[in-house]
Amino acid sequence: MPEHILLLLITGCFMLQPISTDLYLASLPHLVTEFQVTPAVVAQTLSLFTIGFGVAQLISGPLSDRFGRRPILLGGLGIYIVASLACALSPSITLLIAARFLQAVGCCTGLVVSRAVIRDCYTPAEGAQRIARVSNYMGYAVISGPIVGAQLQAHFGWRAAFVLHALLSAATLVFAWHSLEETNRNKNPAATALPPLLKTYLDVARTPAFWAYALAGSLGYGTIFVFISGASFGFIKVLGISTANYGYCFSLGCAGYLSGSFLCRRLLPRIGMEKTVDVGAKLMLAAGLSFLLTTAAGIQHWLLLILFQFGCMFSHGLIFPAAQAGSIAPFPQKAGAAAGFFGAFSIFGALVVANWIGISLDGTLWPLAKICFVMSLLLVVSVKLSARYSRIAR
Repeated sequence: MPEHILLLLITGCFMLQPISTDLYLASLPHLVTEFQVTPAVVAQTLSLFTIGFGVAQLISGPLSDRFGRRPILLGGLGIYIVASLACALSPSITLLIAARFLQAVGCCTGLVVSRAVIRDCYTPAEGAQRIARVSNYMGYAVISGPIVGAQLQAHFGWRAAFVLHALLSAATLVFAWHSLEETNRNKNPAATALPPLLKTYLDVARTPAFWAYALAGSLGYGTIFVFISGASFGFIKVLGISTANYGYCFSLGCAGYLSGSFLCRRLLPRIGMEKTVDVGAKLMLAAGLSFLLTTAAGIQHWLLLILFQFGCMFSHGLIFPAAQAGSIAPFPQKAGAAAGFFGAFSIFGALVVANWIGISLDGTLWPLAKICFVMSLLLVVSVKLSARYSRIAR
């Protein structure tokens, strides 16, 4: 398969994750009103999605090691389509939350199998550069998603976002069906047997080089989840931005990810994965500290919130491509399982933040600033403590 076709398909699978959240973020405050529930209950549409996304990766990765990447990827996309339609038709918040969990199962399958495909086809260093390129392409979806979602909410209501999810995933399924060739040349019949599977995950968990990158990926993702789960309330409820204009504000902040992943592609060949992660972590802490100090001083403006979001997203664009490639680099024969374990652990940080934000919202920006700073500080500490192990995964 030509590389540009492969990377285009992987981009489509990677994009399912941001559009699954960004397209309906503008609807979160409106869901509170429509279903007459608290923000904490509505936040479960994110937290249950996050749980499903993390747990299912522990299953879909080994399944692709046993049966191959192609059938598992196609099955995951099919689940995503059905779940998206179920979300659009949900008559209650309970059914919406349940459908979001199922949607996460399909979404994560596309992502984890795509990571494994990259490990099948490239060396760790080459894989990191390809992931950075895909992340760069994905950045356009990250930027446009909130704008499109806000307009859908303003003109058609929250159900429209999930209809668009179904349409986009159906297009990806058709493309994958016609273009994806099997990349797993060494299928492992025992990959899903419980004792070998547990041993595989234990082997991964015992590898310091894995944790050097997995911790950075999880804490970095958790930091940007402050904005994914809380920015709509910050812009709309605290700063008084309209729903339609919120999409533009959030997209400007997300442009940081596009810029960061673009720079990541340039830095990786020059300074390597571990130094790129280190630079990203320090920039993340600078953004988190600035957010905390300005909020503590009583200074708040929608432009500042965009700036802090941009800084964190930019840093994440530097960190995450290297973290994804570096964490699975030591496991060429267990790429699916390692990718699934990395994905599940990365989601853990997001899950903690989503619930933390949900119970902390108090009508001010203080919860967002505080949590952003704490997560970015933990990120820098983890990168410093694990620096010697990150050099192993090259």
